[in-house]
Amino acid sequence: MKRALASLAVLALAAGCGVRPTGVLDGGAPASGIPEGMRIYFASDQGLRGVSRPDREITDLGAAVKLVMAGPNDAELAAGLTDLTAITGEFSASATEGRVTVRLPRTPVTGVAGMAAGQLVCTLSRAETLLHGTRADAVRVTVIAQGGTVGPYQCSQFLTG
Repeated sequence: MKRALASLAVLALAAGCGVRPTGVLDGGAPASGIPEGMRIYFASDQGLRGVSRPDREITDLGAAVKLVMAGPNDAELAAGLTDLTAITGEFSASATEGRVTVRLPRTPVTGVAGMAAGQLVCTLSRAETLLHGTRADAVRVTVIAQGGTVGPYQCSQFLTG
């Protein structure tokens, strides 16, 4: 008797759910993931924010550092973005198997600490991914500046929420 009642209950639930069949529904475009092209990172009140530079082709890591040094454009400034790095003078950037090293011999290490380091780390991580196909989570960036070294860091260490 219990088995018969259980079978009847399952049958009633399946038949009486009230949901009518529909045709195929279009779910829209697939998730796009990480945007194409170069992204550089600036500081904001909410942490680091990446901005696209689709018109900029990156041919080496030094070009990515120069994009950070150029600072946010007018629209980005109006949106509250700022460049916290204090890069002065010459610099060089190189990579070997996803290990990026940027040398800033005339920049005090205090000018590339904290969120300023994050700007460089995330920008250089993106550039390394574009240039050499290194997975973003495999990139490690070390900054050697006047008076010290910071890193190696991953971009994910600086991104919030």
